[in-house]
Amino acid sequence: MPREVYEDPEVTGKNRYKYFERPFLPFFQQMPFNVVYAVSKAEPYTFLPTSTKRLSIPSKSTVGTQTDYRDADVQTDPYSPEYVVYQDSIPELLTLATLTWGRGLPAGQAEVEMIERAREKRAWEATLPPLSDTFQYEKRRKMMNEMERKEWAFREQEIEKLQEIRLEVLKELLRKRDENQNEVNMKHLNARWSKLQEAKEAKMAKIQHTHISTIRKLVGKGKNIEGKLERRNIIKDYSDYASQVYGPLSRLGCFPDNNSEDFVVKNCYLNTYEGLVELESCLPDFVTQPRIRAPKPKIITTKAGFLKRAARLDYELAEIHKALLDKKNKILEAKKPPRFLQRNPVPQPRLPTPTLEMTSNEEEEIEMAVIYLQKLLRGRVVQNMMFEGKEKRLELIQELRTCHALQEDEKLVKNAEKQVTLNSQQKRNLHEHKVSLVENHLAGLEGRALADMFDFLSKELVRLQEERRIHAFVMLAERQRRVREAEESGRRQVEKQRLQKEDQIFKEVVKIHHSTITSYLEDIILNTEANTAEEQARAEIEKMAEKINDIAYEMESRRTYLQSEEIVAELVYSFLIPEVQKYFVKEKVRNAQRKHILAAHQLIHGYMESMVQERLTEGQQGEVSNAAMLLEKENENNS
Repeated sequence: MPREVYEDPEVTGKNRYKYFERPFLPFFQQMPFNVVYAVSKAEPYTFLPTSTKRLSIPSKSTVGTQTDYRDADVQTDPYSPEYVVYQDSIPELLTLATLTWGRGLPAGQAEVEMIERAREKRAWEATLPPLSDTFQYEKRRKMMNEMERKEWAFREQEIEKLQEIRLEVLKELLRKRDENQNEVNMKHLNARWSKLQEAKEAKMAKIQHTHISTIRKLVGKGKNIEGKLERRNIIKDYSDYASQVYGPLSRLGCFPDNNSEDFVVKNCYLNTYEGLVELESCLPDFVTQPRIRAPKPKIITTKAGFLKRAARLDYELAEIHKALLDKKNKILEAKKPPRFLQRNPVPQPRLPTPTLEMTSNEEEEIEMAVIYLQKLLRGRVVQNMMFEGKEKRLELIQELRTCHALQEDEKLVKNAEKQVTLNSQQKRNLHEHKVSLVENHLAGLEGRALADMFDFLSKELVRLQEERRIHAFVMLAERQRRVREAEESGRRQVEKQRLQKEDQIFKEVVKIHHSTITSYLEDIILNTEANTAEEQARAEIEKMAEKINDIAYEMESRRTYLQSEEIVAELVYSFLIPEVQKYFVKEKVRNAQRKHILAAHQLIHGYMESMVQERLTEGQQGEVSNAAMLLEKENENNS
């Protein structure tokens, strides 16, 4: 097997804090132990074999240490090394094996009292007569009965303490429940109050808004009482910076900030880092690397060499700044050597670092026993000091007790006086309550009677106002009815005349339609006759042409040159010359008929214009007469 190599524990080095702790001094500081041993996993009672009384000392041993820091995140109980119990010995420490971390450890006042009672009981058991002694059996029984009574009394005290603690806990729970219930009730009340406040504020805001709008309307009506319409003064609007041109009001339907998000610039070059880098790369050098030219110094002196008045203050400030810089950057001069000898202070020597010497187990046990003895002695000294202080001040304690006894009578007298004053206050409160009830009842009756009277008067006032307003509405309606009747009668007459004109026009149009229909039918008949005649003529001409063609073909085949020229001359003389003569005759007839057509047109148009003017004059005269009649009727009604 290879040899095991262990790390250096560095007891006197960086791990020094793990191997010792300050001693526990109860009269200096009341603090629990930092080191508490847990229950060992080995059997608590192991006995050595009969052949050997002591264990052989092993060549190697594992030392368990306890620290103020956790060795791992999963550690829950402090570590305790294993132990071995010698034969025929029961250490007192093993009686505390049932105490574990979190259940009795670290030890408190209750655990210390339990340990003291266990020690007293063990000491009492040691004083009991043995069972083998039959003569002292009665004494043993009496001692045991007395101890049992003491234990029962102690248990009753413990039960009473537990009951008091439970009662206090119950009172605390009830108090907390009442506080929680009160808190919940207050939250509900606050929520309800906030809702009512919000409703009230909303209603007040609505009333205020209505009030402001009504006042604004009344002010506007007051400015224009006669109801005249005024044209807009553009010059005044643009000269006044408080007008609607410069500061439009939103209540008039103008929202300057509406659709303002349309003007927000959204560009990939401005919203992303890559776009900014690309945009920066496109910029010229003078944007990212500005070139600043040094300004030329101003001339602060005159031609004669004197400072100007404007530059004198700057010159003084520059001199002060230079003096401050010189004072700040002034190099300290080296100290001169002392003229006489001086004593150099000697520093205090550093305290030696304590070292822990490794001792044997026997010396460690002796040291622990000495420490335990010191604790007992110090505790006894504290008890003696308390006892001596109580004896010295015994008279003062008795005096305080007698004073408290005398104060009981005074308290009874004060309680009686307090009861009398409370009764008188209660009677006075009852009398005031009765008087207030009577006054409230009388005030309610008076308020009810006044409210009924004021209600009746207000209703009568409203009724009279409504009656007058209705009468005014009736008068206005009657006047408006008369005006409308007059207008309606005038409109009826105009409508009748218009209907007569339309009937006459309709009759004329119907006559024209009849004449156009007859002319249209005549044209159709004539056109059909002409078409049928034309078709018959074409058919006869085609037949005659065929016959003539046959004859012409035969003559063509037989005729000579002279015969053909004669035929051409006859055709020209028989067709062209009569057609020209016919055209000249038609022109002469058309020129002769044109004079008669113009005269007929002039006569017809002149007659129609005269008829139209006569009808217009008649209509205007009728309207004037109707208006005059309406005015006469209205004057008669008003009179």
